[in-house]
Amino acid sequence: MIRFSIFFLGLVALQVSLLGQGNLLDDMAGHEDKLRADTKQVNQFFRRFNGEEDKDGNRLYEDNRQYRSRKIRQDYLPYLFDLQSSINSDLKEEFIDEMTDRKNPAFLNFHENGWFAEVATDFTYKGKKSRLILFMELQPQGQGYEWVIADVLFDPFKNSFSKDTTSSKPFIHPMSHELDFMNLRKAFQGEHNPESYTKDSFEPDYVSLFLYELKNTNLKFQTVTNVKFHFFSPDGWYFELAKYNRPGMNSGWLITNLVRINANQEKQLKAFIYDK
Repeated sequence: MIRFSIFFLGLVALQVSLLGQGNLLDDMAGHEDKLRADTKQVNQFFRRFNGEEDKDGNRLYEDNRQYRSRKIRQDYLPYLFDLQSSINSDLKEEFIDEMTDRKNPAFLNFHENGWFAEVATDFTYKGKKSRLILFMELQPQGQGYEWVIADVLFDPFKNSFSKDTTSSKPFIHPMSHELDFMNLRKAFQGEHNPESYTKDSFEPDYVSLFLYELKNTNLKFQTVTNVKFHFFSPDGWYFELAKYNRPGMNSGWLITNLVRINANQEKQLKAFIYDK
């Protein structure tokens, strides 16, 4: 989303100056022997981030002395970044140092709420091809977990609501109860923005609209076009995980868009991601 990209770059500009792609790739020149094979699965990204896999791709368990080894993590983490992104090298080093701190290292937890998926899909809506974004989160289910739809971003839904919050907005008179609310007829007939008569706290529930339109067959699923993940964990950081299919070893699931954030910036950033 264009708004998100602009917002994200603004946050980064407050903290670091961006470096060009060339500098990042030059830093890696002559060191391709150190690059790991691409990270083919998201689960593998978690294991490599946490030091739960050795350099040969073998799974490490808690009874192994190398499990979550600081050295393995320091060796792995630099190659979990998209080297063609514009992430500042100093910021990346600061992030890695903090993740692998001797006294207080930080790890990713697959089952925590600090990350979610953004799934771009194609649907037909009333016979017309349309793009719809599903935001997916994990929740406990039985003895395990499941992915569930947490929110929906769909322009036809978003454009259907335009709540008037001005002092001159239409309203239902406070003495309407004495008229048995018969003036509702006047309020609703010909009214294109009935949401103006809702509570100040009203927010459209796009997930319910999505399910309603699915049930009425107005929305018909076609395919998934792209998947990426947003991480707000470990605390104080945001990064995006995206998949790159390209020649060379710097491919697969890689970190792109890294920024240090505070609580207020986290709230703002989430609002931009959800386009609210």
